[in-house]
Amino acid sequence: MAGSRYVMKFGGSCVKDGSTVRRSVKIVGDYVERGCRVVAIVSALSGVTDGILGVLGSAEKGREDEIRVFIEKLKARHENACMEAIRKEDLRKSVWEEVEREIEELGRLLSITAYLKEVTPRIRDYALSFGERLSTRIFWGSLVDQGIRAEYFTGWEAGIVTNDEFGSAKPLLGITYQEVRRRLGPLLDAGIVPAVTGFIAATPDGVITTLGRGGSDYTATIIGAALKVDEIILWKDVDGIMTADPKLVPEARPIPRMSYDEALELTYFGAKVIHPGALEPASKDSIPIRVKNFYNPSVEGTLITGVAESNTVKALAMIRDAAIILASGIGSSEALNMNIKLLDLLARIGAQVIMISQASSQANISIALPREDLKRALKAVKSEFAEDDIKVDYEEGICVIAVIGSGMRGKPGVAAKIFNAVAEEGVNIKMIAQGSSELNISFAVREEDGVKALKAVHRAFGLTLPDN
Repeated sequence: MAGSRYVMKFGGSCVKDGSTVRRSVKIVGDYVERGCRVVAIVSALSGVTDGILGVLGSAEKGREDEIRVFIEKLKARHENACMEAIRKEDLRKSVWEEVEREIEELGRLLSITAYLKEVTPRIRDYALSFGERLSTRIFWGSLVDQGIRAEYFTGWEAGIVTNDEFGSAKPLLGITYQEVRRRLGPLLDAGIVPAVTGFIAATPDGVITTLGRGGSDYTATIIGAALKVDEIILWKDVDGIMTADPKLVPEARPIPRMSYDEALELTYFGAKVIHPGALEPASKDSIPIRVKNFYNPSVEGTLITGVAESNTVKALAMIRDAAIILASGIGSSEALNMNIKLLDLLARIGAQVIMISQASSQANISIALPREDLKRALKAVKSEFAEDDIKVDYEEGICVIAVIGSGMRGKPGVAAKIFNAVAEEGVNIKMIAQGSSELNISFAVREEDGVKALKAVHRAFGLTLPDN
């Protein structure tokens, strides 16, 4: 392990207060003591990003009294975190002065926004950047407090450059990799820990952007790929990626190994363990990602690499609050063009297509989408198509279950096993689809049958056992 290079991301319950910040820093220190080189990526204190989003809504309505209350609470929470995370008084005082200055800057921004009663995407990203800037400053102070050589960086100071798609900016990887290597590489080689804000970056002109919710994972894999580290560790509050959501299936267990493709499928279908975009930089450069438990660091967690194990089914995921649109009555000669037009229309209005099932005649197509997108999808179809061109029915109260595993490729009987398990529970399947990669078989059922079907498939493939 000595000499190994790691990027470690700490978020959520790993940085909810000063004591968890100190505990996270202790994990970094344990690796440093063993001769490892570490970059630490830090998210905002838990709940702060949501809080800033909420107060932006208040600012847009001109409610300055709500802004003042928010700023006072934010100040008190971070002052307490500073007190717990940093023991040396002089250091704590200097860190708190920087944190307080940033909070006051956020307060001024919100006051101006309240005066204008307008929140642009650019202002939103600028405001949201403060959550990570505050927490990472305290994290850096705790590193120094515990005798670890460290330097503080915002995402843009670390070299992450993006386009100007505010709210979900795309990294310009060529210049980003070059700048990250130039700015962080020498520090890493010298045994200094860069403490970097997750989630935030900047355009080439220096305008602050964000990488989207969960973007601290993305920051970690971008920096990990740029520096060609040995492993990226995402510290969470679970023992790894689970075979199913343990809140729905208590028997779910951690998955020891997954491929990048399997993890990507899982994130697409609602698993929130990893930001979907985070997998791309790591997979392109074959950098292993490990998901470990902050509260149980001795557990190996889930290792994600380019190698897929032979398990038939690896994991299950479920998307709730979905709906199905059934387009039918299309003449077979026009069906293909009409289906393409329908899917293009949904893309243009920003409706997320979860899964598609099409009859062999191409005269009928079923599309599952989030229920929140249903109303505007139906309105758009009615506006775009003549009444005689297409007949559209819909059904609400649907959930989609995805069965994921590389071992399903070319293996007969998998689909039969899935659907037999569901049928034995008396659950009716509304829609079925399988991806061309054969990594995933998805099906839709009534929402009230979702958990029952999920548990039945989980049980059928023995996912609670050491091997399935």
